[in-house]
Amino acid sequence: MNDQPVYTGDSLVLRHFERLSAIPRGSGHEKAISYYVADFARQRNCEVLQDDRHNLIIRKPAAPGYESSPPVIFQGHLDMVCEKNKGTEHDFDRDPIRFRLEGDLLYAQGTTLGGDNGIAVAAAMAIIDTSDMAHPELEILLTTEEETSMGGAFHLDASPLAGRMMINFDSDREGILFVSSAGGINTYHSVPIVWRAVEPSEGEPFTISVQGLKGGHSGDDIIHERGNANKLLGRALDELRRHATFALAGVTGGAKVNAIPREAEAGIYLDAANLTIAEARIAELNAILQGEFQVSDSGVSVTLTPGIDESAHVASAGRVFAEETKALVIRLLALIPSGVLSMDKAIPNLVRTSSNLGVVATSEEEVVMQSLARSSHRSQVYDVLRIMSTLAETAGCQFRQDDYFPGWPYRADSKLRPVCESAYERRFGQPIEIRAIHAGLECGVLIEKMPDLDAVSFGPNLYGIHTPEEHLSISSVERTWDYLQDVLRELKG
Repeated sequence: MNDQPVYTGDSLVLRHFERLSAIPRGSGHEKAISYYVADFARQRNCEVLQDDRHNLIIRKPAAPGYESSPPVIFQGHLDMVCEKNKGTEHDFDRDPIRFRLEGDLLYAQGTTLGGDNGIAVAAAMAIIDTSDMAHPELEILLTTEEETSMGGAFHLDASPLAGRMMINFDSDREGILFVSSAGGINTYHSVPIVWRAVEPSEGEPFTISVQGLKGGHSGDDIIHERGNANKLLGRALDELRRHATFALAGVTGGAKVNAIPREAEAGIYLDAANLTIAEARIAELNAILQGEFQVSDSGVSVTLTPGIDESAHVASAGRVFAEETKALVIRLLALIPSGVLSMDKAIPNLVRTSSNLGVVATSEEEVVMQSLARSSHRSQVYDVLRIMSTLAETAGCQFRQDDYFPGWPYRADSKLRPVCESAYERRFGQPIEIRAIHAGLECGVLIEKMPDLDAVSFGPNLYGIHTPEEHLSISSVERTWDYLQDVLRELKG
């Protein structure tokens, strides 16, 4: 538990959220949270299935009067994105999430909050913990590694699941019912590093930093056309190489491929004459970017400061990239496509295809640039993949890709969607908005395993997900919990 709990209200969901937030649960490290939830469920006489990926299937028997109703799957994921602000001391493998309350809004202290998707886990625990709720038999499915590879869902044995209606609780806007999502694929451009010793005539070490960006979810927030720190760093380096001579010691930016990178930096060496040129060019670019991003990212800044953080660039004193390595790294940063690539012509304000250059990392052996391409059309994901691989062939670097994660197609004959629509209108007196989402949801992976699965996705208001500005609305969590109970009550067959 946090030393000083900040939530003292009546919401059972948020009380469980506070408790589970004391347990580290970054992607790939879900063992502890999986056992915590499993033990919690067993103590309340629920059947629990746990696989070697720490996925959970928890069965709660039907409430009285619902014994003949078809079972319903309630689904979310156990892991969270682990991002923190520079200067924030937090070990995501050991430390609890520390809360900060501002009125109706719950934040973490300099880190991601984990509402994505800890709210689904907390709601599942509230369902298990509530004895007087009307509902069919529930199969609570909580998966792992959703934020990185959807590995839990991909490796899940779905045969124990009898339900063919599924409520995914991994959406972040109240009043919206999502009925379709994008598919995608991770790609990697790798540049083998040839190191050389820096010459005394090449001057002193400096760092070019891109900071002050909002970032956000690389699917849901890509439409806002916020600045991508990795791309802006590439722009700065490409601009600098055209006017000044410098040596490049390393590049780094972003932490998660599904988050728009907020910060990036490069270590360089400059002599006195080229320092003057570089300072003028960086100052000019800084002013240009502040104009370009005045609306979407007004805090953007590009700076040139003395010194290099050697740990960030794996750069021992006096070691830099050979010229061919430097040139290839800068060209790739400039050329790898990133941002909105096309809009859907049938659904207003829906991105159809995008790519996000999410992570740039320097190791002893190579510089790796990781991107995530998304589209509601599988063919367009593979078209972006073709462009990425062609770029690698042309540039002469290494290229690889992960497996495609499938999109979630719209189902015109859904029986679950009308129930959700009518329940919402009865409770709130207005229709729920039906939308598709450009982000990837596990619905697509699970529907490939269960082709007759009828799914919807909804959730409470979450803001700034995948960034340290992530926060949730307490009142929205409470309203959405009431709405979820309404939907379950009406699923009486």
